[in-house]
Amino acid sequence: MPTICEFFGIVIRMYYNDHNPPHFHAYYGDWHAIYEIASGQRMIGAMSRRADALISEWAIMSREALLDDWKLAAEHREFNLWSN
Repeated sequence: MPTICEFFGIVIRMYYNDHNPPHFHAYYGDWHAIYEIASGQRMIGAMSRRADALISEWAIMSREALLDDWKLAAEHREFNLWSN
């Protein structure tokens, strides 16, 4: 599963050809959660409150680029490069 972005110790990853709705996986220490791209909200899993807020805010600001990467992943194509 390729890493999309890293910030404040949070690692954002996306699987190739994953199930709908469009989403990404966030890892922070021992925490792991899945976030919906459309809303930026946590769908499943657990995350620290501080990291959860940062991830949701980042997802909303990055929604368009995340959806672009979701489409590339569905086609098993390489993701766009993100600058941290």
